[in-house]
Amino acid sequence: MKYKSLVLSLALMFLLVAGISCSSVDCPMNSLVYTQYAVCNADGSTATLQDTLTISTNRADGNDSVLINRDVNISGFSLPISYSMPEDSFFIALKDTQLRETLDTLVVSKQDLPHFESPECAPAYFHKITAVSCTHHGIDSVAINYPDVNYDTSKKHLYIYFSPR
Repeated sequence: MKYKSLVLSLALMFLLVAGISCSSVDCPMNSLVYTQYAVCNADGSTATLQDTLTISTNRADGNDSVLINRDVNISGFSLPISYSMPEDSFFIALKDTQLRETLDTLVVSKQDLPHFESPECAPAYFHKITAVSCTHHGIDSVAINYPDVNYDTSKKHLYIYFSPR
């Protein structure tokens, strides 16, 4: 009788320990990360862009995709970052109140860093921005503020300075 009770106690203890050791993993719903842009004045303070902003990009399948469509009065925006190419190209169209349009190309070079959450989660990539370049029709310059791109959306990765109109 003591033997059965000891076996039953050990079995219950094993189940209890096994149940406690298992944990649920909260995988991100979307493993895509975004770069955060701040529109800045020449002195580095936050600015509001009065012009109409449209941003598009070429997708990996060769088609283009509009990411931001005719946004106005913005002080910042988010753009996705790819995990399959060493650099991302964005086409930025600005249209002022007199309907004059300028077109720029912004190229963000980056290093892809695999990020492991758990075997149960889909693969994810974080990135390190290594360089940015742009044409200078409507954009004065772009500066890297925080190069590490991950799930933290509170940090502004890039400061973008538009030319005065």
